[in-house]
Amino acid sequence: MNYFLSDEQKQIKKLARKIAEEKIVPIRAELDEKAEFSHEIMQEIAKIGLFSIFVPEEYEGLGGGILDFCIAVEELSRACSGVAVSYAGSGLGTYPILIAGNPEQKKKYLPSIASGEKLAAFGLTEANAGSDASNVQTTAVLDGDSYILNGTKQFITNGGVADIYTIIASTNPKKGARGLSAFIVEKGTSGFTFGKEENKMGIRASATSELLFENCRVPKENLLGKEGRGFLTAMRLFEKTRPCIGAQAVGIAQGAYEEAARHARERVQFGKTIINFQAIQFMLADMATQIEAARAFVYAVSRWIDSGAKNVGKVSSMTKVFASDMCMRVTTDAVQIFGGYGYMRDYPVEKMMRDAKITQIYEGTNQIQRLVIGSSIMKGDI
Repeated sequence: MNYFLSDEQKQIKKLARKIAEEKIVPIRAELDEKAEFSHEIMQEIAKIGLFSIFVPEEYEGLGGGILDFCIAVEELSRACSGVAVSYAGSGLGTYPILIAGNPEQKKKYLPSIASGEKLAAFGLTEANAGSDASNVQTTAVLDGDSYILNGTKQFITNGGVADIYTIIASTNPKKGARGLSAFIVEKGTSGFTFGKEENKMGIRASATSELLFENCRVPKENLLGKEGRGFLTAMRLFEKTRPCIGAQAVGIAQGAYEEAARHARERVQFGKTIINFQAIQFMLADMATQIEAARAFVYAVSRWIDSGAKNVGKVSSMTKVFASDMCMRVTTDAVQIFGGYGYMRDYPVEKMMRDAKITQIYEGTNQIQRLVIGSSIMKGDI
């Protein structure tokens, strides 16, 4: 379909696909097998300017919107979502600065993120603060001209490889969600270290680790916005970035569909290629239809967010639910079309199926997304 992309968006798509085909596809199986984060690929992504997409022009970025970001994420995910989420994770860590940062903070941190010199990461999740994102136990206590952070963050994308972290911590535990605040913490800060590196089922080319804060002294000027506004910042962040999870899901599904269609044209059974069998044609037809519907939804909601629309939580959640559920179905069907070969690591569809699962889980499980959507409907937002 023609999605009436601008010339700039078409260029983003072209450049991201070029990196995906030339740099990622040849080594994606190796990165997956070794669970290896590729600094080299991140540098290649930086060279073509993809990290500058989500940074405003006044801070040496391209000033692109969520749709531009989604286009890049989709194309990278088509090749390897582990690499794609490493790229997208830097955007996730950057948006709190865009949302709540003051001009001095933006001037200090955004140019180096836009250039790709430094990666960013976002730290909210904890052992007891997953779906219940407000139950953050990490504390931040004001002490003179600094805040003292103590606690542990879990399952953090780009943990250990990022240089700039936006962290949600409690400055007033008695107030619950209203006592949460957001901070910028730089790698190398005294008292800030990294714990367990996770051995994951999918997205294995991304770095996922614990963040450990032990009497970590963070300058007072690194508070993002005001005390008590951290949870609101996080929710505003997710409203913007959940379509990017949808875009990741669309990219994974597109890659799996293309592999399955190619295999169906080549695999011969009963004297003819299996694409000649109606059962296979119907599976591919459903896969193609579902992918196109999800892409249209993701692009439409992204455009709406970029227009400055308010109260986008419901549709943002819808894109994540719809696209990720679609991705799980499509990648499962891709493995089925490959048959026994699809179960083997010699072919990429088994990796894509493993990668697909996380899209239904992170940035709020799909069950949580349905609660968000249902709550909006209860309030009369039909």
